[in-house]
Amino acid sequence: MGHAGMAATVVRYLRSVGSPTSATAQREPESVDALPRPDLRAVGDDERAPVSPAEFRAVLGNFASGVTVITAPPGAEGEGDGGGPAGFACQSFASLSLDPPLVTFMVARTSTTWPRIARAGVFCVNILGAEQGELCRSFAVSGADKFAGVAHSPAPVTGSPQLDAVPAWIDCRIHAVHTGGDHLIVVGRVVAMGAAGEGDPLLFHKGRFGRLAG
Repeated sequence: MGHAGMAATVVRYLRSVGSPTSATAQREPESVDALPRPDLRAVGDDERAPVSPAEFRAVLGNFASGVTVITAPPGAEGEGDGGGPAGFACQSFASLSLDPPLVTFMVARTSTTWPRIARAGVFCVNILGAEQGELCRSFAVSGADKFAGVAHSPAPVTGSPQLDAVPAWIDCRIHAVHTGGDHLIVVGRVVAMGAAGEGDPLLFHKGRFGRLAG
């Protein structure tokens, strides 16, 4: 698929979830239904999976990753989510491209937070520091007011919540969305960013938080 075809596919997807495209980015997003919950199995009922979920988690847990909180600005009034900002803890984040500047994160297709981010069409990646494990846990809880008591300010371009005291933040517009099994691969185009330039990162390894050894 060429660039034009891929762009058209992305626009169709973003419109399907109510997210603003480049032509409507300055307008308030319309309220839409949550994303459907499709059948996520990639293995047929008569087919044995090559590895068990438990083995998959145990082996992949040996890969240490950084930890982020992905946030999006408040939704439109009457959207059904209380009008507050959206956010979730995410370890599956990475840089993708220098030219143009792109980053990516993965989110479960069953996520209840993702449809709100998709409708906003923008997000901010908040990279957490070594002392912010409790902050991460608060954003990993489903159904709670994740922003209660959490100081933040609007990111400069998109208005997504930029959490106070994080070592670094990356302000993005949604550039593309791809399906990856039971997850979605979200690509963001960077529009602003910043870093404090100090402090160790928060790491996640074998189901536990950790930090760099001195």
